Amino acid sequence: MKKLGTLCFAMALLALGACKDTGPKERFLPPSTGGVNSLMVVMDTELWKGPVGDKIRDEFAAQVMGLPQREPIFTITQLPPQVFKGTTTYSRSVLFVEQDSTSLAHIKDDAYSKPQKVAVVTGPTEEILIQNLDSLAPRAIKAFKKVEIAEAQKRFGRSLSEDKALEEEFGIRLKVPSLYKVGKREKNFVWMDIQIPKGTMNIIAYEMPWDSFRNDSTFVEDIVRMRDSIGQKYVPGPYENTYMITEKAFAPYVFPAEIGGKKAVEVKGMWEIHGYPMAGPFLTYIINDEVNQRKMVLEGFTFAPSTEKRDYMFELEAILRTVDFDPKPVSK
Repeated sequence: MKKLGTLCFAMALLALGACKDTGPKERFLPPSTGGVNSLMVVMDTELWKGPVGDKIRDEFAAQVMGLPQREPIFTITQLPPQVFKGTTTYSRSVLFVEQDSTSLAHIKDDAYSKPQKVAVVTGPTEEILIQNLDSLAPRAIKAFKKVEIAEAQKRFGRSLSEDKALEEEFGIRLKVPSLYKVGKREKNFVWMDIQIPKGTMNIIAYEMPWDSFRNDSTFVEDIVRMRDSIGQKYVPGPYENTYMITEKAFAPYVFPAEIGGKKAVEVKGMWEIHGYPMAGPFLTYIINDEVNQRKMVLEGFTFAPSTEKRDYMFELEAILRTVDFDPKPVSK
C-alpha cells in the first residue's frame, strides 16, 4: 500500500498538471503558506533518520555562502506522508521523497496551492533515492529559491519607497520597502538603510567605467579593490580614519548572474571596518549596462552582531533583483 500510495501521489501530480494545461477552466488553488526560506519535506521518518535524510540535509540545509556563521539554505520541517494533508499541503516549497518501485525525479508547479513548487523523488532502493536526489537537488534548490524570492518581493511590495534618488542619479528603479531611507546621496553614490534589531540593513549604488574588470586573472582582486576604494570614500566607520573594506582573511565568492535582464556577476563575502572591530556579510551585483557604457553596481550589506543574518541578506537580494533599467541612455 505504501508503494501504491507513492505512485498515486506522483500520478496525481502529473494529472493535475495536465488538467491545468489543457482544461477549459483553471482550478481554484488556495494561496501558498509558510515562512520565507522554509521547506516542507514529506517522507517516512525512518528514511529521514537514515542516509536518505542525510543526503537531503547535505543538499537542502547546506550552509549559505558568505555568512559569518553557519545558517542553512532552507529551514526544513519533516512530515510523514500520512500527515501531509489539509493545510500542510499549501506549503510553498515541498520535497516529497518515498521508497517505491517507480523511479521519479521531477518538479511540479502549483500542485495544491499557488505559487508552489513540489519536487518529487522516488526510487526502489535507498541508493537510487540518493542518486535521484543528487540529480534533482540543484534544479530543486534553484526552483525553491525562485519562488521564495518572489514571495519576499510580494511581501515588501505592499509598501514601497517613493524616493527618486536612484532614478535621478542612475536612471534605475528598485522596489525598495518604504522603511528604507536615503541617508547619503552624492554624485555617483546613493546609500539607503533601515534600522533592525541590533543593527542596520543597507543598500548602496554606484557606477564604474564600462572598461572596468578587463583582466580575468585579476578579476576578484579588482572587485575587492573597487569595494575598498568605494568604502574608503563613502562608507565611514564610527571613528576618524575607519571605513568599510572587504574582509582580508577570505576572498569573496563570485558567480555569473542575470539582473534586470542584463548579464552580471554576483559577489558574496564579508565586509569589515578598517581600524575597528565591526563586520558583516555583503552581496554585490556588478551589472553590464551596455546602453550606458557602464558597470552598474548594486550592493546590500548587513550589520547585525550576534544575530542570524540569512533572512536579512535574502531580503536584500530580493530587493536588488527588482532592478529595472530605463531603456534610454542616462543623460549626464
